[in-house]
Amino acid sequence: MKISVAWIKEYLEPDISAPEIIDALNRIGLMVENREERDGDIVLDVETYANRPDTLGHLGMAREIAAALGARLKAKDWPLLEVPVDTAEVVDVQVQDEALCPRYCGLVVKGIKVGPSPLWLRQKIEAVGLNPVNNVVDVTNFVLFATSQPIHAFDLEKIAGRRIIVRRARKRERLLCLDGTERELQPEMLVIADEAKPVALAGVIGGQESAVTDETKDVFIESACFDPVSVRATRKAAGLQTDASYRFERGADISFPPQAALMAASCLVQFGGKATRGIIDVYPAPRKKKEMVLRHRRVIDLLGVDVSEKFIIQTLQDLEFEVDIQQPGVWRVKVPTFRVDIDREADLIEEIARFFGYENIPSVLAPLKVVEPIADKKREKLARLRPILFHHGFNEVINFSFSDPDREKHLETGLEPVELRNPISSKASLLRTSLLGGLLDTLAWNRNRGLEAVHIFEVGNIYYRRDQEDVESLALGLLSMDPQAEPVWGVAKEKACFFYIKAACEALLTNLRYEPFSFSHEDHPLFEPGNCLSLAYKEERVGFLGLVRRTILKAFDVKEEDVYAAELDLERLFSKQPKAFAFTPVAKFPAVIRDISLLVPGDVSFQDLKRTIEKASLSILEEFKLVDRYKGEPIPRDKSSLSFRFVFRHSQRTLLAEEVDKAVKQILNQLRRTHQVQLREGGKIDNRTRKN
Repeated sequence: MKISVAWIKEYLEPDISAPEIIDALNRIGLMVENREERDGDIVLDVETYANRPDTLGHLGMAREIAAALGARLKAKDWPLLEVPVDTAEVVDVQVQDEALCPRYCGLVVKGIKVGPSPLWLRQKIEAVGLNPVNNVVDVTNFVLFATSQPIHAFDLEKIAGRRIIVRRARKRERLLCLDGTERELQPEMLVIADEAKPVALAGVIGGQESAVTDETKDVFIESACFDPVSVRATRKAAGLQTDASYRFERGADISFPPQAALMAASCLVQFGGKATRGIIDVYPAPRKKKEMVLRHRRVIDLLGVDVSEKFIIQTLQDLEFEVDIQQPGVWRVKVPTFRVDIDREADLIEEIARFFGYENIPSVLAPLKVVEPIADKKREKLARLRPILFHHGFNEVINFSFSDPDREKHLETGLEPVELRNPISSKASLLRTSLLGGLLDTLAWNRNRGLEAVHIFEVGNIYYRRDQEDVESLALGLLSMDPQAEPVWGVAKEKACFFYIKAACEALLTNLRYEPFSFSHEDHPLFEPGNCLSLAYKEERVGFLGLVRRTILKAFDVKEEDVYAAELDLERLFSKQPKAFAFTPVAKFPAVIRDISLLVPGDVSFQDLKRTIEKASLSILEEFKLVDRYKGEPIPRDKSSLSFRFVFRHSQRTLLAEEVDKAVKQILNQLRRTHQVQLREGGKIDNRTRKN
């Protein structure tokens, strides 16, 4: 943007030197890239902001300089000589597309003598890099570069019916533009037309057929506001750019068109013309000034420096913002219509920073307030779950969520699967209802490549339909087969069994503090009848584990071998409240260990015995566990031998043997009464060195 220092001074009071103007512009971010002396004037080439169309005119530049230097803007009158005829009687204006033209103003100047411009006007036009044409055209350019408001002058005699119609172009309409090029118009283009044809591309360029010539007597002055997006699209489609389109694309001041028309008419009156009475102003939906709240605390937080309230208010008022105190340190600010770039509080703070001086803002990082993230309990539990399973020899796998309909039928989960509308394959047209299918595929893949020990788990979602809605539920799948580890030379293989996967489930619930949990015999379609347990937490079932059905193994191309698996409903489990963490100090006194072997009826499970022992509520019983189970000679066929290890300890002193004997007797009596158990012959036995 080229600006004339002499022209700028016409707006400022008191008189300010060129170096002061240059320094002020540089300080507020309007960088002076070049300066040139011309006919006693200094012309500056200033780099303006892309979103500041108000600085594309001398008035806007003067406003910025005045605010930076504490100067005042001069008010200037634009007198008119009028004929006693209303403008509306001379010309009719119709706006058919208010969205693309929210405001359209017009005024007629009659009896103009078109000719060369006076010296003062030629100097201003040449200062901004243009060549003078005639006094009418030069006045339109003068107003544009003075105020950044584009205007256009039509020869009124060439307007058919003396009617201005703002509308969209019609098919096959053409316009001979001022640059001598005839262009075919497109329906989305906004045009200025008369009763017969288009006479200008709105906001871009006028037409030759309505242009002002030496024979022109009466001029219609157009001053309007056009939609920026529409102007940009029209300009690109027409393949040209003008000073008017450059400004309209960035957003014109919707409040200024009447003032711009008055300025142009006042200048044209000096060339012998007279203006009609009153400005035509088509403005069907007047816009209110934008309002926003500015907080002093927020200014300090963003800039990192304490800017005084007085400076903030004075700066905004110098820039013609309206500032009202809402409460101490909080203001309600009304934004002038020429500041189309201001949309939020941060934009106001940026204005304060420009005039406060970026060099006065310390180059330090402002204190950062870190907000604690919202705890994700599910993610925390999953993070604890994985190391537990790794410790028990399981490796994590991730499988696709897609499922083969044929294989899905063999799983018989009882859940209605979710069908995909556009599957990548017919064998992947459903979403899985169980994790077991993917685990079996992984098992088969690894076994086919020579891996013997396969112990894997997967955490993922299963999907099904319930009550006409799609449900997504988090689950855990475990699968175990063959040796507990890959074979090592000279070391006997120890096969994984049902208790291997059961121990992993127990460790999982114990470490996640989901206690008390229990197991009970219950059949499930995934597992062989009689070889399945349900897992419950506080008497609510949360999963199953057992020996996978042979028919399912066959469907997934797994050889006839024992495969143990478990599937837990983590969605249901994690929705429950685990046992609160309780700190237990390290014991200071020794424990007393007693190993006892019992003959137990075949229909009595370990869970039954466990519940009975827990009901005894012995304060000195620290823990107990099953260390051995035996069936066969010489044990009767309807019974089994279970060996328990009891650990007794007192928190305040060393236990006496008599106290432990009394506690053991109490436990045995309770078991005899409840389950008819018997102490094995020989009484107490030591199983500490025996394998489980």
